Amino acid sequence: MQNIFVVIPCYNETPEVLEATIAPLLGSYKIVLIDDGSVVPVSSFLRAQGVFVLRHGINLGQGAALQTGMDFAKLQHATAVVHFDADGQHNYLEIPLMLAPILVSEADFVLGSRFLSPQHIAQIPQGRRWLLRAARAVNYLFTGLYLSDAHNGFRALSQKALENTQLTECRMAHATEILQIIKKSQLPYTEVPTHIVYTDYSKQKGQSSLNAINIFFDLLLKNLF
Repeated sequence: MQNIFVVIPCYNETPEVLEATIAPLLGSYKIVLIDDGSVVPVSSFLRAQGVFVLRHGINLGQGAALQTGMDFAKLQHATAVVHFDADGQHNYLEIPLMLAPILVSEADFVLGSRFLSPQHIAQIPQGRRWLLRAARAVNYLFTGLYLSDAHNGFRALSQKALENTQLTECRMAHATEILQIIKKSQLPYTEVPTHIVYTDYSKQKGQSSLNAINIFFDLLLKNLF
């Protein structure tokens, strides 16, 4: 029997965007929303909708929020977990595509990629496109895995992958740490095409180029010392 959890980190999202993100998931998956120290706590109406709402008292970062959600899913004996952004960038209709390789035992880690379809590539802002291509090289430097995309938060993990994943990078460097975990665990992985929706809201919430530099130095320091 499938016991699939969608783990959604959340920090200061507007109620309208958050509700629009969660509404299509209700009834199809078990939803774990991690309120990562939002100034205004997430509305309690979500609990009434059957959403598991967990809250960090202070902002710890997306990596920490994901780990909290995965820990909860493990306690609930999840058979698979999907990482899903709260800002409306990810398409809920693509979740079955992310889960398919896991459900037929072809992969334990499934990573979304914006670079497997020409149509999807065309949707990426040009500046972000070059940044992501540079990040692929950084990922290869630190993990030995050369993927088509980098730092795509849309991914799925099997129960076995979940048991092998313990994030220590609390903030955005967790995306590279997951690749290090894949390399170390030697569990099978694959990429699937995903369409990321870039709105003014999501671009404002997303990573800046300066933050990408911070991630690089975080990884450098961790791997050198």
